[in-house]
Amino acid sequence: MHNPTTASSGVAHAAGFAVTGRADTPPMGWNSWNKFAGDIDEDLIKQTADGIVAEGLDQLGYEYVNIDDCWMAPERDADGNLRPAPDRFPGGIAALADYVHAKGLKLGIYSSAGTCTCEGLPASLDHEVQDASAFASWGVDFLKYDNCHDEGRPARERYQAMGKALAATGREIVFSICSWGLGEPWIFGPEVGGSLWRTTPDIADSWDSVMEILDQQAGLEKYSFQGGWNDPDMLEVGNGGMTGTEYRAHFSLWALLNAPLLLGHDVRAMDSDTKKILSNREVIAVNQDWGGSQGRRMAVDGDREVWAKPMSDGSAAVVLLNRGEATRTVTTDTATIGLDGSGTYALKDLWSGEQSTTSGEISASVPPHGVVMCRAWHSRVPGRRSEVS
Repeated sequence: MHNPTTASSGVAHAAGFAVTGRADTPPMGWNSWNKFAGDIDEDLIKQTADGIVAEGLDQLGYEYVNIDDCWMAPERDADGNLRPAPDRFPGGIAALADYVHAKGLKLGIYSSAGTCTCEGLPASLDHEVQDASAFASWGVDFLKYDNCHDEGRPARERYQAMGKALAATGREIVFSICSWGLGEPWIFGPEVGGSLWRTTPDIADSWDSVMEILDQQAGLEKYSFQGGWNDPDMLEVGNGGMTGTEYRAHFSLWALLNAPLLLGHDVRAMDSDTKKILSNREVIAVNQDWGGSQGRRMAVDGDREVWAKPMSDGSAAVVLLNRGEATRTVTTDTATIGLDGSGTYALKDLWSGEQSTTSGEISASVPPHGVVMCRAWHSRVPGRRSEVS
């Protein structure tokens, strides 16, 4: 396999610009859009919060319950304030935030950096200060800020206005920039107070969509840093459009990319296979660990690819990906994935739990549209036993 050229160093938030809310690890939680689109109400949000706790997902780090488009009434009130749709959110957003907070979770909200949301409801362009103040007063913890109906105005200008408005509220609100990769948000995002920025158009619940988005992440790794995350969009795991093998690959790759892990399925009706994928503690640990770089593509051979990322303890995580239609053997070595030196390496398959050792080669039979995800430790890493716990 050949090794594509990759860049290394990260960037940081612009000096002097307040980060609106801290996201020192990739945010984890749930968002309403992928499964429910505009068919949302306060009962769904409450039941989802209940489900996250009942299923133990909160104990794994899933903490945000994010309301997407269509929570607003069709018109602002007489004072120009956004208001929730009275038929679907009669209790109001503040009461909903109280409910979610009482579960030990956090509430997210949605608007667009345009005159209307993507579904044609009131949005926040030129209302940034007023709307940010409302979000803060309601107890909101996260804002997904979309890019519809932008009036042709530059993305940086529009997102900077909301970033400043959020920072001025004094409330920690994580700012999720959703410009679909337009305007290079990985460049301007840190400069306007963003903690995560969408790198692509919307994901769909299909293997082709996941692979198309994955390809667009190659080369963006140098723009990710602790507190500023590239966002390849939300998870589709459990929505029914892919096989279990494909969903496991989707989750593994997003974890390796240090992507936000925002569930997109109906938590209330989660089957055991979906829960098993989303509850893999060792895969989640790869996502939440910052070792100096997000995952990147290290080697390509036709439909076979190797993706890897450094871990903070000196180990490396690796995903052996088979994009093809037949089972293939995918092979790499410890030097390719960033582990220097020679000797014995401990390996652990993060899905099967199988443990082994190698003198350098890492190889596995990988099913079509599937992955094998491992973590490798050099036996000489200080404090690390040669066996994998």
